[in-house]
Amino acid sequence: MSDFLIKDAIIVNEGESCQGSVVIGGGMIREVIRGDLPDDYKGYHVINAKDKYLFPGIIDDQVHFREPGLTHKADLASESAAAVAGGVTSFMEMPNTNPQTTTIALLEEKHRLAAGKSLGNYSFYLGATNDNLDEIRKLDPLQSCGLKIFMGASTGNMLVDDIKALEGIFAESPVLIATHCEDEDTIRQNTAKYINKYGENMPAKYHPSIRSAQACYKSSSLAVGLARKYKSRLHVLHLSTARELELFEPVPYHTDKKITAEVCIHHLWFSDADYERLGTHIKWNPAIKKSDDRDQLLLGVLDNRLDVIATDHAPHTLAEKGNPYINAPSGGPMVQHSLMAMLEFCHRNLISPEHLVDKMCHSPADLFRVSRRGYIREGYYADLVLVDMNDPWTVHRDNIYYKCGWSPLEGEMFRSKVLYTLVNGNIVYENTSGDPSKAVFHAEHKGMRLEFNR
Repeated sequence: MSDFLIKDAIIVNEGESCQGSVVIGGGMIREVIRGDLPDDYKGYHVINAKDKYLFPGIIDDQVHFREPGLTHKADLASESAAAVAGGVTSFMEMPNTNPQTTTIALLEEKHRLAAGKSLGNYSFYLGATNDNLDEIRKLDPLQSCGLKIFMGASTGNMLVDDIKALEGIFAESPVLIATHCEDEDTIRQNTAKYINKYGENMPAKYHPSIRSAQACYKSSSLAVGLARKYKSRLHVLHLSTARELELFEPVPYHTDKKITAEVCIHHLWFSDADYERLGTHIKWNPAIKKSDDRDQLLLGVLDNRLDVIATDHAPHTLAEKGNPYINAPSGGPMVQHSLMAMLEFCHRNLISPEHLVDKMCHSPADLFRVSRRGYIREGYYADLVLVDMNDPWTVHRDNIYYKCGWSPLEGEMFRSKVLYTLVNGNIVYENTSGDPSKAVFHAEHKGMRLEFNR
């Protein structure tokens, strides 16, 4: 680890933006200096950041990096590289791998794999089933980000649809419960109806009718009701409808807000009008829905009903996504481009950089109680992202780092660009040439297992 001085940046942190410098040593932030830098700071490796923006590293609480077992689509090395290229310095990864992460032994094996491969900091969810409450009870709140419950749309045995099992989990989980909320019975009925009407080769535009707003609300309201009954710590993932917003309080996140929610980039960026152009490439669960849902979700971010902006990064190969609608898998790659997409909203005056940092850095750190990350503070790990807010570039195959090699955002022009990403005080990504396809990764530096203050 080297000593760095990031000099004369526009620091975006804790609700304000100010000109200043950051001193880094031993992997930590040693000093945050507001205003002009005194003359006695010598002997550091200097990054001249004049007119550039310095953000805390993004914390993405929902990704699928596909390892073990699905590494033809993605793996911990490839997707963590794509993540740091997009300014994501810490991630929390989902349990629907092969084998599924439903035991403590398999959970620890994932952490072991990440220690040797991941450029970013990492934690992994344990997956709930109808019958693994004994494993759930063993979770260490200091070492595990949370428990994932698929209350719809899972593979294998991770669909938890037994109400008694759900009640036991909500009553006894020692960690935060993160839920995927779609009602499976409603989806099955809608699927049968639309296949009967249009056949299995129906257009992807019917996806939001099959995985409907009603299916989402029915499941989300069940989760919120269980959390209120058992006083559980609940985090509802990837909201996709305007109606679901009524389930959540319009107050900023604080440590006694026990029921929280997030929105993902694709539900803020796309609408059902985009199915004609992109088809199954934007087939996600929950589905991308109407433009009014998209617009109301952004308002939910602004009024604090939604606490986190994440990605649900879930890559599949182009061949897999090219299957007819019914057989095409749901999910798509997003982790490299999440910060750039949200900064585009800043350019459009739809959200401020300070509010963006709150939802992508501060709030995930706080609501998961991540130890010493998510802020630009003395004594915190030096997870930092330096961005040029005025250096346009276009997403294309040559500058995509996902193992699957494609993005639903291909052809989009972003006005902001990541120049440096630091993880634990190490430069892991640098793009000083101005061309993202020629950026340099320092893969000798690996991330750390996240720890939690609970």
